Amino acid sequence: MVRQRSNRDSESVVLVAKRSNYVILALFVVAVYGSWFVYEQQYLNLPKPLGAQQVGKRGFSEHEAIQHVIALTQFGPHPVGSPALDHALQYVLQAIENIKETAHWEVDVELDLFHAKSGANHMVGGLFKGKTLVYSDLNHIVLRISPKYAAEATENAILVSSHIDTVFSAEGAGDCSSCVAVMLELARGVSQWAHGFKNAVIFLFNTGEEEGLNGAHSFITQHPWSDTVTMAIDLEAMGVGGKSGIFQAGPQPWAIENFALAAKYPSGQIVAQDLFKSGAIKSSTDFQVYQELAGLSGLDFAYADNTAVYHTKNDKLKLLKPGSLQHLGENMLAFLLKAGTSTNLPKGKGTNSSGKSGQDTAVYFDILGTYMVVFRQYFASLLYNTVILQALLIWTTSVIMGGRSAMVSLALSSLSLVLMWMCAIGFSVFVAFVLPLVSSSPIPYISSPWLVVGLFGAPAVLGAFTGQHAGYLILLKYLTKTFSSRNVNLPLVVQEDLAKLDAERWLFKAGLLQWLILLIVGNFYKIGSSYLALAWLAPPAFAYGLLEATLSPARLPKPLKTVTLLIGSSVPCLLSSGIIIRSVSTLIGSAVRLERSPGSNTEWLGNVIVAIFIAAIACLTLVYLLSYIHISGAKVPLIITTCLLFGISLAVIQLGVVPPFTEDTARAVNVVHVVDMTGANDKKQEPASYISLFSTTPGNLVKEVEQIGEGFTCGTDKPLDFVTFSVKYGCWSDKNANIGWHETDIPLIHVENDIKGDNRVTHVSIDTKLSTRWTLGINTDEVEDFQLKDGPEELVPIGDKSNADSWHIIQFSGGKKAPRKFSLTLFWANNQTHKSYKKDSNTEQPLLKLRTDVDRITSPTETVLGKLPQWCSLFGKSTSPLTLAFLTSLPVDF
Repeated sequence: MVRQRSNRDSESVVLVAKRSNYVILALFVVAVYGSWFVYEQQYLNLPKPLGAQQVGKRGFSEHEAIQHVIALTQFGPHPVGSPALDHALQYVLQAIENIKETAHWEVDVELDLFHAKSGANHMVGGLFKGKTLVYSDLNHIVLRISPKYAAEATENAILVSSHIDTVFSAEGAGDCSSCVAVMLELARGVSQWAHGFKNAVIFLFNTGEEEGLNGAHSFITQHPWSDTVTMAIDLEAMGVGGKSGIFQAGPQPWAIENFALAAKYPSGQIVAQDLFKSGAIKSSTDFQVYQELAGLSGLDFAYADNTAVYHTKNDKLKLLKPGSLQHLGENMLAFLLKAGTSTNLPKGKGTNSSGKSGQDTAVYFDILGTYMVVFRQYFASLLYNTVILQALLIWTTSVIMGGRSAMVSLALSSLSLVLMWMCAIGFSVFVAFVLPLVSSSPIPYISSPWLVVGLFGAPAVLGAFTGQHAGYLILLKYLTKTFSSRNVNLPLVVQEDLAKLDAERWLFKAGLLQWLILLIVGNFYKIGSSYLALAWLAPPAFAYGLLEATLSPARLPKPLKTVTLLIGSSVPCLLSSGIIIRSVSTLIGSAVRLERSPGSNTEWLGNVIVAIFIAAIACLTLVYLLSYIHISGAKVPLIITTCLLFGISLAVIQLGVVPPFTEDTARAVNVVHVVDMTGANDKKQEPASYISLFSTTPGNLVKEVEQIGEGFTCGTDKPLDFVTFSVKYGCWSDKNANIGWHETDIPLIHVENDIKGDNRVTHVSIDTKLSTRWTLGINTDEVEDFQLKDGPEELVPIGDKSNADSWHIIQFSGGKKAPRKFSLTLFWANNQTHKSYKKDSNTEQPLLKLRTDVDRITSPTETVLGKLPQWCSLFGKSTSPLTLAFLTSLPVDF
């Protein structure tokens, strides 16, 4: 709107500080629909599944691959040591025999049913800090495809790997029958192309991944073909279907660069890699073994739709979206054809293709799932440094030319950023604290993730605007005084309008400052996803500089142009909208398994994490848009809309219109028949036996227990130590708990001899009886070192042992023929003064504690499982017990 004002000395035109409500509404609509469009194109737009006739012998057919998924899931859960896993292995073997029969006549297809002997996997960090993962009697299928008349090709192999085994609670349609199916169809296709290859392709169908990456470790350390591998590709799943994207790449950039060139539907984000490596995502894959142990570079793929069903009963075929296998299969086949014919594969083993150590890692991201951008970290640093220096130069020049007024305005606009963050986080976190008080579940949005828009998004937007507006008013007050002293000839109402316009511009520039700071920090720490900070800084800064900026303090401010926001925000929204929506969805799904030790965290913790994450997104992405609202009449409609959206969402939860969990999105609940001999010094002591019910999903189990019945009592009165896995809140019942097991099943820890003195050594024998899956904790406050043997074979040698919370943990898993009797030699710490006391009590910790698992459903357990509500599912992971667990220990003063 233009208003003309005049006086005796001059005539001037001043733009009134007012913006139409409809413009603000239109901007919000464009932001919402534009963001969803980007997400839909980037993650939901899957290719059409193709049949065998459509692709011919050399293409990838989802119709063929899905038959493998159907067959594997029909075996049900197939964990290590189960008969179902044997059936799954036989199926894969038969499928490979069919591939051998139809392979091109100039192609060698070599099949090896590899039986891994005992081994110990000691990873450096991540989930496995303070642990040694021991395995025995594992069977893998290794398939090598190479040109028949180029023997040298077998000396340079590309490894494609995934695992056949599942957790005990899931049939594994996503994790990872879908991966195995893709590999089988890839092998069929590659067997028709490999006569032109210069490199072999090894397909590893391993077992033992779910118990601690043991399949990958045994292949790398024991199989003769492992020495020929120069690059590793791992296929994984942390959900069911959707687009399988790259979430780890490198350290050498060759693989990701060539994948970007070859793939038809490239999908991958270095943001996921940064989150994964930071430990924010509590998981690990075989790729860690290939990188850490073998020194290989490569790619790590994962399906990530429906993360809430990960390792539960709902990892099932019906949730696998059509096009999921086609997407991964076509991308992988194109990449393998390119890599297979390449003469310059990376040499692996910590060197680049020229043989020099040290890597220039890659920054990568896809645009709408159709084009992948890849550039080296060295180039990224040059680019970021250039932008940072230019931005600092412009800011410094602007502040110097503006004088004291500019410096104060910069400080006050920065204050608006601080207030924006404080209020956005404060409003959202307040809701996070309140939600458990008004809802039947502390995380009531799991089955309906869209509810977080109203529950946390609306308060975050309201808080961000409130905080920024408070800063705006403080800044406005200062600028009004400044304009009144500088422009005494202008009417007071004009001075006030000019101050509003200038305050608006400073708020917009504060958004630039926010992203500049993040770019500086990201560049300093070489964070790959710093390109997002560049995207949110450079285009808005360019748009502002092109359409708005002036370094002249004498020029009067004008309203920010709407086109400035549209031009400046288009690129960052294109690059980040899909990532943001996918990240929020993944975070919500992960809340199902938030409680790694049930009862150890407060009920509101999961909500607080989600609330802070959403508030941070609101502050980062809306900082420019919110600056347009302060001189408009949209303030009241914004407040009403956000409050209304929040109120509706809260009412939906309070009234139970939308349940927190459904049969397809279940709560993770475990039922374990426990036979407890912990602390029993007298062998004649009767073991305590009971059914334990606990959940890795936040919230009490009152509703579930009411439906089950069976005499359960819930609370924190009976904490359970499952060695690596503690249950501080749970439910228990001793109804019929004395049946379904026998005293001969109870594991034995026996002290064979104890040589006391300055260098005390104790020899202990361990008999796990029925169990080939067990966890042993060794008290590192008392024991300095130890050695574990299976008869004459040394499983864990003497040497430095890491620990976590004063315990070193041995996790053992194996097949039916795995050993059950072990000898353990303990080397005590010198000048031992029995330091083993719990932090919260005077109870002495044991010297050893042992849990043995049996994959058996006893009669009382079966009764409880039969009455378990449909919105619940058993949850499997390597540290959690199976449905029958025996506990025992050895005291320090034995």
